[in-house]
Amino acid sequence: MKIELCQVSKTIQGQPVLCDINLCFENKSCGKIYGIQGINGSGKTMLMRMICGFILPTQGQVKIDGKVIGKDLSFPPDIGLLLENPIFIDEFTGFKNLSLLCGIRKKVSEQQVMDTLKRVGLDPNDKRVFHKYSLGMKQRLGIACAIVESPNLILLDEPFNALDESGVEQVHSLLDELRQEGKLILLACHDRQQMESLADEIIRMSAGHIINEQ
Repeated sequence: MKIELCQVSKTIQGQPVLCDINLCFENKSCGKIYGIQGINGSGKTMLMRMICGFILPTQGQVKIDGKVIGKDLSFPPDIGLLLENPIFIDEFTGFKNLSLLCGIRKKVSEQQVMDTLKRVGLDPNDKRVFHKYSLGMKQRLGIACAIVESPNLILLDEPFNALDESGVEQVHSLLDELRQEGKLILLACHDRQQMESLADEIIRMSAGHIINEQ
């Protein structure tokens, strides 16, 4: 899979939020993790939303395998997504929430839902409903939602938010596994140390601009 941002800019109410972005993300023969690092307000979440097709650029194009988002595609096929503050049904358990979402497209078995919950450190037999989850458990469920259908493209916006040390380590291990499975992963995070320990390439952003890559 190949994602290209070609001279992408975005202006909202007269204010530039992304400025002349030119980037390419791809996984050719193996999985890869790209880190997008910057402080809050740097433009990394806007960039992720644009790749998803939630927001269209004011100028430029976002392409998925050569097809233009907003013209040839409404949103990327085969994508898993975690945005900040994922929304679930308060009175459903984690298992029921994830099963409901998977039932929409009927691509995932009940066993796969259970296995995915275990993979992110949640008990599929836990009878607690979502509104009684801790913030860390809610974040884990959001990550489970992003990976349950085994998409080729995974976008994670601040996946370490609200996780304790063991949770961070578990998500690190999970992302390593997904990379080994050949996934293309875009990871937005404000924490430079987390990025440097995990990403194959890091794109740094500030005030809507790319300031450097490594």
